[in-house]
Amino acid sequence: MQMKQFQTTKETVGDMDFYITPFPALKAANISAELASVLTPVIGALAPLAVNSKDGADLMDMDVGAAAGAISKLSLDGDSFEKLIRKLLLGGNIAVEISDDSGNVSQRRLDADLLNEIFCGDVQDMFVLCFYVIRLNFRGFFRRFNVLSGKMRALKDQMTRKNTEHLTTDSLESSNSGATS
Repeated sequence: MQMKQFQTTKETVGDMDFYITPFPALKAANISAELASVLTPVIGALAPLAVNSKDGADLMDMDVGAAAGAISKLSLDGDSFEKLIRKLLLGGNIAVEISDDSGNVSQRRLDADLLNEIFCGDVQDMFVLCFYVIRLNFRGFFRRFNVLSGKMRALKDQMTRKNTEHLTTDSLESSNSGATS
């Protein structure tokens, strides 16, 4: 039996390849409390993307660029957000491929200095990497949210129908009244 926490997932962000292993269960439980407090406004920003996604799509299957763009526009507590990013990205569960000047490739564990160098000037790519870490470790949470987003999509469709029904009724009434005049 292969241990789940040693299974590596490769994700490419920008032109860098990152190798992510899942958090141990207790660490994920610890992080989930902070994640929930930070994600409340994030989910609010992502909800329109989920509502506009194809039927049956998982929230975590949405376009990463659109998700990162929505997240980067939020007004969040910077200290809490940085603390969460540190927990997500600097917990020892991410390695990155680095090429030296000779073209030799090696893997290095992502630490604060390397993170700052890689994402300096490309902070949005750091959010994309966070997205991948969250998707790997907390996908079940987002599957449950997707059920809610399906309900939101149905509510949006129902509200759209109600808001446009009068247009059709008014159009018919005005065209009928114009015909009798």
